[in-house]
Amino acid sequence: MNDLAFGTDHAGRWSVERTQAWAERVGWLVGCNYLPRTASNQLEMWQAETFDPQTIREELAWSAGLGFNALRVYLHDLLWADADGFRSRLDRFLEIAQATGHRAILVLFDDCWNPEPRLGPQPDPVPGVHNSQWVQSPAVSVKQRWSDADRDRLRAYVHGVVAHLAQHPGVVLWDVYNEPGNRGKDADGTTLDFDSAPILRDVVAWTREADPSQPLTAGVWKHEAAFHEINAAQLACSDVLSFHHYSRIEKLPDVLARLQGPAPDGRPLVCTEHLARTLVNDTVATHLPEFKRRGIGAINWGLVDGRSQTKFPWGSPEGAPEPDPWHHDLFHPDGTPYRQEEVDLIRTLTGVSSTV
Repeated sequence: MNDLAFGTDHAGRWSVERTQAWAERVGWLVGCNYLPRTASNQLEMWQAETFDPQTIREELAWSAGLGFNALRVYLHDLLWADADGFRSRLDRFLEIAQATGHRAILVLFDDCWNPEPRLGPQPDPVPGVHNSQWVQSPAVSVKQRWSDADRDRLRAYVHGVVAHLAQHPGVVLWDVYNEPGNRGKDADGTTLDFDSAPILRDVVAWTREADPSQPLTAGVWKHEAAFHEINAAQLACSDVLSFHHYSRIEKLPDVLARLQGPAPDGRPLVCTEHLARTLVNDTVATHLPEFKRRGIGAINWGLVDGRSQTKFPWGSPEGAPEPDPWHHDLFHPDGTPYRQEEVDLIRTLTGVSSTV
């Protein structure tokens, strides 16, 4: 990890001036982590049999009505088994996104939730359980092995996706690895054992090799001593600094100090996950105005209540009743706002008429 130490120059990292020019060009990024209500996970969103452009078009119209302009969307390495079809569906999604005024933040790898993904029909959601069918990318067995064959396959996936979209105006940012080190547990409750550091190092290098015109980021999500090294690596390789903030807004200055170090250099900041109503005082009203005041991009978790069931809190048991308040998400499946006052506030901050 020494080659990714905090404060060092990482090969291919954009200059501060270049990232500032990018930030001025794209403006305030505001939007959501997006999964259509008909999909339980990344595979169900993108596989040919369940790709749902009609629902995507409808929901992105609702998002555009809020004034949202950014969608953080997860991809998956297994989808590269149908490379031509996957590229075609990516193009279709970006066409719909651009037509509704959005650009995409694309996530390549992820350490969260179910450890062993499989292509094909996905299991139905477990009633009441938050994100019950979300899958890691790559599989934990791959991370534990991290063989040359695994690296070759995953390099082909990263190169293929990034090179295909390297000049695409519908892509605004590459988020190379979501929550590295969020290992989770297997079916018997044993903590999974793998090292995210070499995977992070490789995906950064592969993304740079594809020479995208868009900047790269790897968001910091855990501020604990055990994560110091991986956090430093994420910050050192990021053109744009990104982070998750599921906490009270009063803690934001401390988070920013950790991200920017003792001498902030002016790199743009994007919060790529926030909004956890059931956990802490983390609501649209507490966070979005402060992010806008500080010029920090703001991407909340969730748009529409659906098969991902992220209205339920983390750790919700099977059969849990309807939560009050919802944990994530902004709309009911029919497009009715969960909280009208939240929608009104978002529209005020984005400058969209309340009659949209």
